[in-house]
Amino acid sequence: MEFGIALATAADAWKTAVRAEELGFSHAWFYDTQMLCADCFVAMGAAAVKTSRIRLGTGVLIPSNRIAPVTANGFASLNQLAPGRIDFGVGTGFTGRRTMGLGAIKLNDMADYIRVVMALLRDEITEFEVEGHRQKIAFLNTELGLINVADPVGLHISAYGPRARRLTARLGAGWLNFVGEVAGGVAAMQAMRTTWTEAGRNASDLTAVAFALGCVLQPGEPLDSDRAIAQAGPRAAVLLHRAADEALSGLPNTSSVPASVADAVAGYVELAKTYEPADARYLENHRGHLMAVKERERPFVTAEMIRQTTFTGTEPDLLDRIAALRDAGYTQFTIQLVPGQEHAIEDWARLKGKF
Repeated sequence: MEFGIALATAADAWKTAVRAEELGFSHAWFYDTQMLCADCFVAMGAAAVKTSRIRLGTGVLIPSNRIAPVTANGFASLNQLAPGRIDFGVGTGFTGRRTMGLGAIKLNDMADYIRVVMALLRDEITEFEVEGHRQKIAFLNTELGLINVADPVGLHISAYGPRARRLTARLGAGWLNFVGEVAGGVAAMQAMRTTWTEAGRNASDLTAVAFALGCVLQPGEPLDSDRAIAQAGPRAAVLLHRAADEALSGLPNTSSVPASVADAVAGYVELAKTYEPADARYLENHRGHLMAVKERERPFVTAEMIRQTTFTGTEPDLLDRIAALRDAGYTQFTIQLVPGQEHAIEDWARLKGKF
């Protein structure tokens, strides 16, 4: 099983990517969340020239953030700096769009976007819809060596529903999945594997990445210690943000709320109803999303919520949980490092060494 890191992108995230490479992590995934963190292509460019082995990917890019030819150019440019080490992770959009009060894009639009990007990266002429017209486009000067379309760029799709899983299987792409607890992660893996084999693909060819946040606890350390709140709390708070989005804007909430934390979630939703400006409460709701627990939401991020949604526990417990994901078919476990808590990579490297 491979181990990767995910980053709420900072302009100097190359420093963490370098340390991850030194520690033997296989991948560094950079978030594409323009209203919360730095630009992923800027950060990946710096990481590309500072590293030599680790793979660098968008985890995940959101198609509405930039037009397909620009994205293809970005990947081809990165591929010139780090040949054969670049991954195109893509999804219909959650954080990067919810921070602007928007829902996910249509799956068919994402599929067409992938078609254009991958065709350009294969140095093909393809059709691209722009300003109401379909235009033939292609990279025109690849022989000059300014970009690299010779080495392949890996394709990985964030897929939660059955249609997205079928698209992943049809394209033979890697599969990206955010996992909060083992049972749900295993069930999702089983569904993805079934879809993959029904598409006529060999089960052994499926690349499956489990993304998580968490904290490696010291013996006797509580689930809601200051350290656990800092490292794992931002993932637990996503449960709050999703519920508030549904209550405030009618956006779908695909995360079920466990009964054991229902009161805390309801309490946060009432708080979110007071956020200003009143016509854009999503701004404050998503402030710090997957990066930090806001002071006002801290009372609602409970130890039980962290237990339900994150990989937080002692080393033996976490080793068992990650092994269960591996045995279910996941080929990579990726842990997000929270801004200001990058030193936690040392804890996760220690666990990685046990596999």
